[in-house]
Formats: sequence, structure tokens, C-alpha cells
Amino acid sequence: MTRAVPVSPQVVDVHTHVFPRISRQESRLLAGAGEPWLREGMMMSGEDDYRPVTPELWDAGARLAAMDRSGVDVQVVSSTPLMFGYAAEPRRAAEWCEMVNDRILAYCAEDPGRLLPLCQVPLQDLGTACATVTKAKAAGHRGVHIGNHVGPRDLHDPEIVAFLTHCAGEDMPVLVHPWDMLAPDRMAGYMLPWLVGMAAETQLGILSLMLSGAFEKLPASLRLCFCHGGGSFAYLLGRADNAWRNRDIVRKDSPKPPSAYTDRFYVDSAVFDPRALRLLVEVMGSERVMLGTDFPFPLGEQVPGTVVRDCPGLGDAERAAILGGNARRFLGLA
Repeated sequence: MTRAVPVSPQVVDVHTHVFPRISRQESRLLAGAGEPWLREGMMMSGEDDYRPVTPELWDAGARLAAMDRSGVDVQVVSSTPLMFGYAAEPRRAAEWCEMVNDRILAYCAEDPGRLLPLCQVPLQDLGTACATVTKAKAAGHRGVHIGNHVGPRDLHDPEIVAFLTHCAGEDMPVLVHPWDMLAPDRMAGYMLPWLVGMAAETQLGILSLMLSGAFEKLPASLRLCFCHGGGSFAYLLGRADNAWRNRDIVRKDSPKPPSAYTDRFYVDSAVFDPRALRLLVEVMGSERVMLGTDFPFPLGEQVPGTVVRDCPGLGDAERAAILGGNARRFLGLA
């Protein structure tokens, strides 16, 4: 009698970044709005060095080789947030997003079964952002990548809610990434914008949708995922619920406490500690957490899936769901 060999669950990483080759001249399309471009081994912002980077960020072959080494079957590929272009004039931003989206498609064409592209949009202009999503879907993008705010406008802004509603109508899942972190003057060193700001920005994005009543307006079909484990949201959810119960100024626009909306979005697993992931799963449910590594940046999970595999109390089915099954459902692949 032949014994069946266990099949390892498919590993799908929903949080990875790309910075396709863009020249200094091409970056001038943004005309003073950060002007991101790629010099070999360095992300640039205008004339300034922004961050040293490795070939996986712009070379699809190098990425696929890294995926093979680390046991990742599929990556969802989104632009580096520096590239959003939200400060640019909308017409220029639309041209910029079209160029970036075409480059991401070309990058993922190296292996379209393993590299799944997300588009970016000029979120500062509702009509143009919606048109960009529709065009990007027709071109082959699998979803949308946005920042958690546009200047002072958070996710509950009426135009952003209308944009998210459009994404639901197009059956395009949305990945929300923190960017342009708050209080930059107070977080100038030690990578504090990444260590503190990203967590705060992500929690702010989630609570803005909850407490404003935006989740009551958004269609239930919207598939929304927050990066970096939802930031500090899971740890501070009890604080938010307590405030909702005890202060009318907190609950005035939301008929339900924040904890009632955890079934309206997903989070990735980029929390880097099995104990933190255990709490995240308890708060969100194992069906709402997906593997995310922040590849290929050095603050990402260096061995994809380690925290999921080391997380205490998870059953095999839950691990398989977090490592890949939930992402397939989020992306409409299941």
C-alpha cells in the first residue's frame, strides 16, 4: 500500500514591493512631487538618495530566484509607496500612474502565474482614480494599492469612500499601505517613522473607517487589506471599544463598536513575533490574516512564513489558510 505524501500548502505573500526601472528624466513627470526614480542600487527622490536597494526590487529574475530559495509560490507585487505621486497635479499623476502600472505589468510578465500585479492610482482625484482602476483591471492588474491617506484626507473622506465603492464594483481588492508618516520632526532618527509611524498610521486608517460610519456605507463585497499587521490596531482594540461604550463623542457616527467591524477587512502577518501574531489571529480570526513580508526590504520578514509556522496554538488548517488560502480568496483565485 502506497502512503500518501503530505502536500505543503501554497505560500502566497500579499505584501511585496517593486520599483521598476524609471529614469531621472521620466521621473520629472511629477514636477517636484518627490520625483522618484531608480539609480542602480539606490532609490532616488529628486536629486537625493532615498534608500539603498537590492536587484529583486527591479529585476524579476532575481525576485523569482529569491522566491525559490525561500519557498514562496506567489507574490502579490505592489509599487513602493514613494511612487504614489499623491502630491502631483492630477493630470500628471494620472500619466505617472499609467507609466508605473505598465512597468509593473511588464515586470510581472516574467512569470504571470507567480507574480500578481497591483495597480496604483492618482487617489487625489476621484474620477481619474476610478478610471485608472477600470483601465488597470482590463490590462491585467489583480487589485489596487493605495496609501492610507492623501494629505489631511483619511480613508473615511467621502471621495475616498466613493473610490473604495468603485473598487468593490470592479471586483478589485485593495491593499492599504501606511505612508507619509505623521510627526516627521519628532521621528527623525532610528527609523522611527517605520517603527512608530507606520503602526500609528495604519491604526488611524482602520479606526477612521470604523468610527466615521464608513463601513456602514461601503459594500460588504469590498475586499480590503491593511499592511503591517494592522499596525497597533489589534493591541489597542479594547481601548477603542471602551471609548465607544463610555463616550458619546466617540460613538456619535458609528452604530457599532470597533470590534464589530473586524470581519470587514484583512490584515497581513508582518508583526515579526509569534506572540503578536497569536493576538492578531484572536482579534481578527485566522480567516482574516494573510502572509505578508514587505519583501524585499531589510525590515521585512527575512524567512517568509517563519512567524506563522512558529505561532503557538495554530492548527494545520489555520496555518495553511494564513500562508496562502486566505490570499487566494482575497484575490479571487480560490
